[in-house]
Amino acid sequence: MPTEATSDLLLRPADRDDLAAVADLHLQVRTAAVPAMPPVVYDAAFVREYVESWDLSTHELWLGERDGSLLGYAMVHDDWLHSLYVAPAEQGSGIGSALLDLAKGLRPGGFCLWVFESNEPARAFYRHHGLVDLETTDGSGNPERAPEVRMAWPGEDPLAFLRGLVDDVDAQLGDLLARRVALTRAIQPYRTTSGRDRGREAEIAREMARRAPVLGPERLARIVDVIVTESLDAGRG
Repeated sequence: MPTEATSDLLLRPADRDDLAAVADLHLQVRTAAVPAMPPVVYDAAFVREYVESWDLSTHELWLGERDGSLLGYAMVHDDWLHSLYVAPAEQGSGIGSALLDLAKGLRPGGFCLWVFESNEPARAFYRHHGLVDLETTDGSGNPERAPEVRMAWPGEDPLAFLRGLVDDVDAQLGDLLARRVALTRAIQPYRTTSGRDRGREAEIAREMARRAPVLGPERLARIVDVIVTESLDAGRG
């Protein structure tokens, strides 16, 4: 049964006339969330211009309202929950859960999202609703330069969803290995020695371990050895 806080909640798709209010709510939530979320690095005018540029023909933006007041929103794009924000005074009232359930209905096959590693309240909320952690970044890919966690709701068939993500990674690995072989082949005419540079290979493994600490330098040294060995062999073919 709906709670008292959500029984009169209206969920509706947004139109362009709603974007200014969405931008205001976005700024309000981000400001109140510090330090769990890092401060916004752009000024308010830039954020408003960015939000008001959203293409609602490709991004599904839904609003949570009560008595005409915007209390939260969620946006889904492809297989990603792009954002889910609830007004600070309404957090914990069930509005976020209603918006997340809506996103699950829009993407029954599953979806991913990014959340700042420091935002433990949001991470706990998502875990409570069945989302799982997938990976953690060092933050170099976002404007705030703050570590993020990729989480996922694996949908109605979790095995199929997660295997689909593995397939995506394997495709990327295939492309990267093909590039590695091509570069290895291109390097050979410029080398002055015929032996392998084990010191360089060890440094490569250490750098990869910094990016993938769960594997560690010893495992990655073995992986690098196989990659270099097979790349050299393929390059001679």
